[in-house]
Amino acid sequence: MQEFAFHAELWLPRSRHEVVQFFADAQNLETLTPSWLKFNVLTPAPIQMRTGTLIDFKLRVHGLPFRWQSEITLWDPPHRFIDEQRRGPYRLWIHEHRFEERDSGTLCVDHVRYAVLGGWLVENCFVRRDVERIFAFRRERLLELFAGKGASAN
Repeated sequence: MQEFAFHAELWLPRSRHEVVQFFADAQNLETLTPSWLKFNVLTPAPIQMRTGTLIDFKLRVHGLPFRWQSEITLWDPPHRFIDEQRRGPYRLWIHEHRFEERDSGTLCVDHVRYAVLGGWLVENCFVRRDVERIFAFRRERLLELFAGKGASAN
């Protein structure tokens, strides 16, 4: 299985506690996901975020409906957490979220390891562009919600 990686960083002029509290509410995933994915959290609120928590979603990828289940495999606030796809459109999806105190704010680091059916060809023609678009939307949304002046994306 061929793996690919995606990495993004975003500095927000807010406390690490405030940023982590936002991510601790799984319902906020809908806020951070572009509307073209028609993403909905199916697991009833409130969702207790901790190692072992399962969260179910539905979404559309290129018009095709998918169910997605993520498991929180590491919950270590305020430093980081990891979610892994248990069911969904990817062969592998492991997303590490890290939060670092930096310059009187918080550096949010996303690192994703993933694999797709069809390998390099499908990844190169479809998936990479989709992942980049999703994280670009997420970056812009987080800037709208938290930043105001002085925020930056790396």
